[in-house]
Order: sequence, then structure tokens, then C-alpha cells
Amino acid sequence: MDREPVLVDLALQGGGAHGAFTWGVLDRLLEEPWLDIDGVSGTSAGAMNAAVLVDGFADGGRDGARSALESFWRSVSDGARFSPFQRTPLDLLLGRWTLDNSPLYVIMDLMARMVSPYDLVAGANPLAAILEKHIDFERLSQASIKLFVTATRVRTGQGRVFRNAEITPDVLLASACLPTMFQSVEIDGEAYWDGGYSGNPTITPLVRECRSRDTIIVQINPIERIGTPRSARDILNRLNEVSFNGVLLKELRMIALLRQVADAGNCEGAQWARMRIHRIASAAMAELSASSKLLAEWGFFCKLRDLGRAAAETFLVENAAALGERSTYDLDALLAGP
Repeated sequence: MDREPVLVDLALQGGGAHGAFTWGVLDRLLEEPWLDIDGVSGTSAGAMNAAVLVDGFADGGRDGARSALESFWRSVSDGARFSPFQRTPLDLLLGRWTLDNSPLYVIMDLMARMVSPYDLVAGANPLAAILEKHIDFERLSQASIKLFVTATRVRTGQGRVFRNAEITPDVLLASACLPTMFQSVEIDGEAYWDGGYSGNPTITPLVRECRSRDTIIVQINPIERIGTPRSARDILNRLNEVSFNGVLLKELRMIALLRQVADAGNCEGAQWARMRIHRIASAAMAELSASSKLLAEWGFFCKLRDLGRAAAETFLVENAAALGERSTYDLDALLAGP
């Protein structure tokens, strides 16, 4: 599409291996020269995608960002080649992307409900070395694209947003630290857990600190699920989805409310009211098991990448003309109900 540049910012959700869907979305968006990225807010896997994108862009522009993202996800897959969490032969035969039937995953799932990570010997997180390899943190600190990474303070339950110059491997690991699986990550004497509990992702810095008025949310965690979960595993998964979507939905409802106010004022309220919100998601993500968030096979990553590219392509075909003009996400629907 040959058109005038549109300044956008990106909000990237976390979701473990499902973050490869976001890789696909970003890969497709980076092909559009008219989309100028002003800032990126990310949590957990979304934070890692964001950091790799911003650093890759600083090094080699759009092509550099695309190459960096592919290289990062390839390294994650290579690093997990000998992981004990593997699909069973039957799942391999039937082409099912799940760990639900993996004995070691079932044991780990049960242990996570009864055993604290502090009862176990903590080893080095292999993602730390991968992040060090693929991100030049000094270059990232000077990058033109603003980066915002959210982690949750264990002590207060409040989120902390880290910016370009503050980002380290520990910050990214803190943003992805699930408390039932990992010991908290300490930064400046403060313990942190997964940022999804306080912002998945956080919209506020995009409103306050970016020039763009168009935010594209890349959503991994389904907002709606048909039926009521009944197994302990499904109930816990749905609780996590509701929790991890909660803060984001509150921020979006605030935008919807301020848009209905006759005069939102001239200060921050007006900034929120002027935001145009867009969303890229796929109903197919709701069909994936929670266990597949730990599945790091390259074939699975490629499947999710292609799903993300397809979702981004659909979004661009249907909504490209609206970018810079109006929201394409139905904010008013968030205000329905009691």
C-alpha cells in the first residue's frame, strides 16, 4: 500500500510459547513501510518480542528487526531441544500440539500446586543466555523506538514499567516470572513476578509518553471462552487468563468512558480520549491447550508465526485505511452490561 506514514505504537501480550504468534504479527507489520513504530509496551513473552524488535530495528531497520525476531525464536527452540517437556509419541503421530499427556508435564503441573519453587534448587534460567546473545542492551538503551516492559512488585502487587535504558536480561526475566514455576527475580533489592498480574500489557506509558494516537494490541489470551471449565487444570488456566486480561480491559474501559465525555479536558484525560485502539487476535489461539505455552518445538513456533502473519494480514486488509483515522476495536462494547 502506497500511502502517507502512520505513527503507531504496539501493545504485546505475554503467553509463553504462544508469543510466537506475536512474532508472526510483527513480521507482517514490519513489511509495511508506511507503519512507523513510535513505542512498544510488552509483558512476559511480549516484552521479549518487544526488546528483540526494538534492538533489531536499531541495528538494521525493518529487515534487521524481522531477522532478529526469527533468530531469537530459533534459539529458544534450539535451547529447548533436550527439554524434558516433549509431546508423547501419540500426540506426535496425531499432530496434536499439546503437553497435556506428557508424564513430566503432568508431574510438574501437580508439583506447582503443592511445592514452592523455593523448595527446589534454583538453576540458571536458560533464557538469560539467549537474551544476552540476541539483544545488545547498550544499543537498546539508545534506540529511537520507546520500549516499556512491565513486571509486578511482589511486595506491593503493583506494576513497575521499565524503559529502554533500564532494560536488562533480569528485567525481561522478571516480566516473565510465573511465581508457581520460578523464584522471584530481584532488581535493585526488590522482588518481581510476571508483569501480567499488573499489566498485560500496560497501555498507560503509550498514552503518556508516545506521540502516536494509534495503539495496536496483539492479543494472545482469549477474553471469552465458550463453556465453563470443569477440570482443575482448565479452571486454573481460565483464572490466569481472566487475571492477565483484567488490567488491560480496565485501561480500555477508561478510554471508552472518556470518549463519551463531552469535554475530556485539556490534560491527561484528553490524551486518553484521543487514543485510537486496534486489536490483532485469532480465535484459533483459544483452541490451544495451556500446556502448549511450554512447547518449544520449531514446528510449533512456525505454526504460530504463520497464524500471526495471517491474522495481521486480515487486519491490514480490513482496517489499514482506518489507521490514523478511527478506532477499529469496539470500545463501547466494553461498557455493556451491569
